[in-house]
Amino acid sequence: MGAILAGGRSSRFGSDKALARMADGRTLIDHAMAGLAPHVATVVICGREGGLPDRPAPDMGPLGGLNAALHHALDHGFAGVLTTGCDMPFYPAALPAALIGEGAAILKGQQLLGWWPATLSPQLDVHLAADNNRSIHGWLARIGARIVAMPGLVLPNVNRPEDLANLSRDGGPR
Repeated sequence: MGAILAGGRSSRFGSDKALARMADGRTLIDHAMAGLAPHVATVVICGREGGLPDRPAPDMGPLGGLNAALHHALDHGFAGVLTTGCDMPFYPAALPAALIGEGAAILKGQQLLGWWPATLSPQLDVHLAADNNRSIHGWLARIGARIVAMPGLVLPNVNRPEDLANLSRDGGPR
């Protein structure tokens, strides 16, 4: 199963970046969906109206969306979840093979590009209920996630309008 984590506030972008359009006229979330879809049986969107609501409550950051996706995967018989952010318009074809394996894994420098076994859902419930800052870094440390390096791969992440403008001018990943 795949999940697009799309519940952020887009504060640095200034408007809903998931709906921002790239030079080809398609939205960032459409690009994220198109990049992830070939690698999974189904894709869900987390943290947006019409998608899976963050779990256990709104405004939990990316971990709220991930928790919703993990529970959905567990309830529907999926072994795990490949994730991407709505602001990650490219998903390398070789990434799933590099990520999927023993335990959770993320792409080095891109904490939202990951593989998460569905069986982690109860642990994430406990983590989110604990008194912590709900940082994805804290979660990664808690579960001992593998960090996967893909030397030479540089993926754009759109956080500000100028990032989108540069992406439209420069093209895709290197």
